[in-house]
Amino acid sequence: MLERMTKDPQALPLARLAALIADETRAACLLALLDGRAWTAGELARHAGVAASTLSEHLDKLVAGGLLTQERQGRHRYVRLADARVAHLVEDLAAQVAPEQDAARRPRNLRESSAGSAMARGRTCYDHFAGRLGIALTDALTSRRLLRQDTGFALTDAGLAWFEAAGIPLDRRGRRPLARACLDWTERRPHLAGVAGAALCRHALDAGWCVRIGSERAVKVTAAGERVWAELLGVDTEALR
Repeated sequence: MLERMTKDPQALPLARLAALIADETRAACLLALLDGRAWTAGELARHAGVAASTLSEHLDKLVAGGLLTQERQGRHRYVRLADARVAHLVEDLAAQVAPEQDAARRPRNLRESSAGSAMARGRTCYDHFAGRLGIALTDALTSRRLLRQDTGFALTDAGLAWFEAAGIPLDRRGRRPLARACLDWTERRPHLAGVAGAALCRHALDAGWCVRIGSERAVKVTAAGERVWAELLGVDTEALR
């Protein structure tokens, strides 16, 4: 019997990619790495709740599949997402989880509930803001006509001038889009990604407008940040506390 072969050359690579992600341990690693930082294999093993040897096998597959990059420093193995495209893929897939499935996953304890609430208020999605914080900033930029959403995300001329006036440089040398819509998996709406989203997040963290909290991707707006966001964009920070 002849083996059936598809005529679509993308079918096999797509199937391999789907199989690579379709494992709970590997999915947990990819989600954790959405914070944009490098993690050691030991940290990821503890996060995923598996033995170090088991986690190492999963990391080998993710690196070989091009989803992660790795480097070694002494006896430590550090891994991170390969690039922004991988981050967007993971976030987009997470956003496809049905709302009723989200509701079915009840927090097991107060700590887990608090962590989930913090992530929903504000978090990093690879290198840009997500959660209610990300949506609030995106809405503020849009309402002030600094960002357009009618034909896909795009900064207006006024938006480019706003970033320059705010002292937030935009690196436009690469092929990455200046502005990109990224579907938020908790808010079910798009937030700002791309060069502009990354620059805004990096500047806010460096300036102390936001700080990371806990071991997850959660961030919170500082008192200084509340003043700055209100002055620069008129953002109502009550919803971000």
